[in-house]
Amino acid sequence: MAKYLAQIVVMGVQVVGRAFARALQQEYAASQAAARARGRSGQQSAAASSITGMSLQEAQQILNVSTLSPEEIQKNYEHLFKVNEKSVGGSFYLQSKVVRAKERLDEELNIQKEENQKSQQNPET
Repeated sequence: MAKYLAQIVVMGVQVVGRAFARALQQEYAASQAAARARGRSGQQSAAASSITGMSLQEAQQILNVSTLSPEEIQKNYEHLFKVNEKSVGGSFYLQSKVVRAKERLDEELNIQKEENQKSQQNPET
């Protein structure tokens, strides 16, 4: 009886192990395909996210901007920074999040600016 029970357990573990290995392979392949689709700008953006510790989407949500326009970013940054000043009863934590979000969006604007300059220097035919 114990022998059969052990065989069932071993077979179950093998089935789950194979399923897990297949899922891992599929996830890796999907990740590689997404990385190729993003291209070089995606790599730079990912690097900026890892340096600042904040994704582009998170930074846009914090500063309440939908497009990357420097004027809108600066306006929202100044407002949120003043509102969250400690001297007026604001939160230092939120103020630091606002600063980090602006840094992240500024980095993204720099990446886009570099890409535009490169594309103007090397027009594709």
